[in-house]
Amino acid sequence: MPVRMRLSAITLDCPDPLALAAFYQRAAGLALHPGSGPDFASLTGEHGIFLAFQCAAAHRPPTWPDDDVPQQLHCDFTVQDLDEAEARLLHLGATRPDRQPEPARWRVLIDPAGHPFCITAPTVQPGR
Repeated sequence: MPVRMRLSAITLDCPDPLALAAFYQRAAGLALHPGSGPDFASLTGEHGIFLAFQCAAAHRPPTWPDDDVPQQLHCDFTVQDLDEAEARLLHLGATRPDRQPEPARWRVLIDPAGHPFCITAPTVQPGR
């Protein structure tokens, strides 16, 4: 019988946990967990899931889209308006790589520590 597990956190390595937490806090409107500090910071997400950041002084950012340093993981965020969300995230410090596989459906952005993440349009419901 499989073990029942519930996702509780997604943790990203980075050189400055508080700085990366501040980026995602402003981008997603999540609350900084009171126990956050320079070695480990986390944001309280929806449904009790934490988005966390741990200090890795030797962190090497992923080199997406090439695989010299694999992306390891990435987060996807649903937004109402791709253009508006992209502009806001770029203003907050994200960057936009040239390669965009399906920019009408989703956009790949890079957070300030070099992690790729995606913003996606809501799924269109049949009949709408």
